[in-house]
Amino acid sequence: MPNMSLVKTPMPEQEPNVRNKNFEEVSLGYTEEMAINEAKRCLNCKHMPCVSGCPVNVQIPKFIQLIAEGNFSAAAAAIKETSALPAVCGRVCPQETQCECKCVRGIKGEPVAIGRLERFAADWEMANGTNEVAPVESNGIKVAIIGAGPAGLTCAGDLAKLGYDVTIFEAFHKAGGVLVYGIPEFRLPKAIVQKEVDNLQKMGVKVMTNMVIGKVLSIDELFNDYGFKAVFVGSGAGLPSFMGIEGEGLVGVYSANEFLTRINLMKAYRDDYDTPIRKGNSVAVVGGGNVAMDAARSAKRLGAEHVYIIYRRSEAELPARQEEVHHAKEEGIEFLLLNNPVKINGDENGNVTSIECIKMELGEPDASGRRRPVAIEGSNYEVPVDTVIMSIGTSPNPLIRSTTEGLEANKWGCLVADDAMATTKEGVYAGGDAVTGAATVILAMGAGKTAAESMHKFLQEKFGK
Repeated sequence: MPNMSLVKTPMPEQEPNVRNKNFEEVSLGYTEEMAINEAKRCLNCKHMPCVSGCPVNVQIPKFIQLIAEGNFSAAAAAIKETSALPAVCGRVCPQETQCECKCVRGIKGEPVAIGRLERFAADWEMANGTNEVAPVESNGIKVAIIGAGPAGLTCAGDLAKLGYDVTIFEAFHKAGGVLVYGIPEFRLPKAIVQKEVDNLQKMGVKVMTNMVIGKVLSIDELFNDYGFKAVFVGSGAGLPSFMGIEGEGLVGVYSANEFLTRINLMKAYRDDYDTPIRKGNSVAVVGGGNVAMDAARSAKRLGAEHVYIIYRRSEAELPARQEEVHHAKEEGIEFLLLNNPVKINGDENGNVTSIECIKMELGEPDASGRRRPVAIEGSNYEVPVDTVIMSIGTSPNPLIRSTTEGLEANKWGCLVADDAMATTKEGVYAGGDAVTGAATVILAMGAGKTAAESMHKFLQEKFGK
């Protein structure tokens, strides 16, 4: 029998006042019964509008129907036909603005919980040890992937399936990119990411860590000295942005990149690690995206009594996922909307003591389509804080473009690439944050997939394999 409920099957979660004191995963996942019940809400539409909203074209009705039938192994296999990281995507993709916003069930009621079902299928497969990955026979053509983030992992997986000899070069000591250094454990357990990386290695993908391309080796050396025939640049957007206001050099001011890397990759929240981290009592996080929510919720878990999100637009314009905003509010994060920092104040020892803000109002829409915030003269006030975390965007690290002739970059430092992700240097492709300068996991995966297709075409034309 179809399930015609107007609302999604609820997913179990930790209680807010319990989870805001630990780094364990917030959402606990569906049981088999819950997953089947939710899958039966899918109408299996003939034209599959949900698929058009997925950047990696997961055949959504197909895998959901398999879940409804109780064939969980086949459901996981169906997702993996086009997605390299299903357990990751089921947790952190913005389904509400992609596949789920196209769902017909969303016209009257809530859309089918596509993300939750994807997570269920991937987790079930991991727990039950099905669909073992078999290595693919190599065609002998060597391909290099720079960066082991979502774009690089996706590109590597797709090329490995086609028989290429793939090596990933990762600057950090652990593969995963933003999945391990940016997104907290309570949203994406690192064991899940490692299992996805392990699956790639079972396919024959080699992962070399602590390899800063542009310093240890150059792209030209990969071509000329090591025999690689094509290179994909998925080096991420690791260069943080600041506002340029007075006081950003005070002790207690972090970029969200540094703050989250210390916590997630370097385990600063754990007593058995020596990574230093400032555990503020009153913390201001400037910005309104998913990274800002991650930083604020992490600060709360480190013991902060007051954590403020300071954002210059209204709640309607918050770029963060609705689910993350909802969880943040439940956990006690305070939102200072229509406010903008103008100065950070400190004491005689150079420590942060407060952040000065000015109130804003919304004017006419800007180039992004959102209403432009306008300062209200004379509305300045101070918020007492001892820690400030800046989360207002990032741009690609300049190392690759500064050490590689033939690459072009735009004024924001992003590599210039065409729709096929091909750059101005033959054999070099780029995707994800290296091109967009935005930490968006699913869009990075889409770029990695597009680049893999284009690299395959290029290599076949050049080498006939």
